[in-house]
Amino acid sequence: MLGCKQAMGSNMQQNRAPRNRTLDCSDAEIALFSDQLLCLKKRTNTKVITNQVICGDSLEIARFLPRNFVDLLILDPPYNLNKEYNGTKFRQKRGEKYAIWFADLLKRLMPLLKPDASAYICSDWQTSCIIAPVLTEFFKVQNRITWEREKGRGAKRNWKNNCEDIWFCTLNNSYYFDMNKVKIKRRVIAPYKENGAPKDWAAETGGNFRLTHPANLWTDISVPFWSMPENTDHPTQKPEKLIAKLILASCPEGGLVFDPFLGSGTSSVVAAKLGRRHCGVERDKTYCCWAKKRLHSAATDGTIQGYTGGVFWERNTQPQRLPGQRNKHQEEMFR
Repeated sequence: MLGCKQAMGSNMQQNRAPRNRTLDCSDAEIALFSDQLLCLKKRTNTKVITNQVICGDSLEIARFLPRNFVDLLILDPPYNLNKEYNGTKFRQKRGEKYAIWFADLLKRLMPLLKPDASAYICSDWQTSCIIAPVLTEFFKVQNRITWEREKGRGAKRNWKNNCEDIWFCTLNNSYYFDMNKVKIKRRVIAPYKENGAPKDWAAETGGNFRLTHPANLWTDISVPFWSMPENTDHPTQKPEKLIAKLILASCPEGGLVFDPFLGSGTSSVVAAKLGRRHCGVERDKTYCCWAKKRLHSAATDGTIQGYTGGVFWERNTQPQRLPGQRNKHQEEMFR
């Protein structure tokens, strides 16, 4: 499957309601951004691929990429489900066949990682059961994050499935992790005082808040929807806030984030907003163009929903930021 799937241009465009902010590309934008995509046909170096969107099949492109260039791998492959991606269908496999496919993918990606690199691998609960033993063959599994994905249909004879997993893996016990960058700001409902002074909280405009240590159960994530400018029509798009946590925790400033299943570009967009280098591979040209358009916007608008003032806020509690306002990482970049 080497090469790029042809962009569909206006065939993907839809009639939107006036307040619908879902990102799309016109035919002219498809033509413009298509010319900016990188298509590899031979071995290259880190300088060439830095901050680029590569159009092609990651299983084939991996052999052209430099060795040991990745600080943080964000891996969001097709789950073991029947799913359609802009006309390309991924069919559910028997568990052992998916495990073989996944192991082959990891074999191709492992040489790209630095010795102290970290990796986050996304999955649903069924896919997690398949990939868990495979991950232990390649990585040291540090943790499993479960995040609430509040979208989804209900079930009549089962519990509604509204969570996904992210496996936190490293190559060894020497790795970068900055817990202070991913603390959550929570509203204090029952403020406790000691000797008349607030204990582990502070009174601020709008209420009482405390910073809490991050755990592996995340309930503060909002899945992109039609009124959010980060939203696209990609069927499995991850929220920017979700990816921001992974990057801030496990990629130092100036480090490189690599996503071999880039989709509509969230990993690269968030990396750019947070002052990290990035590289992504995506086989669908339309998705690649969406990613390029989002990266173009990120150069002047560094907002990340739910991340303000250098901290992550509980859902529906953070102060409002004006459109186009830069985050602290971009203020440093534009000085």
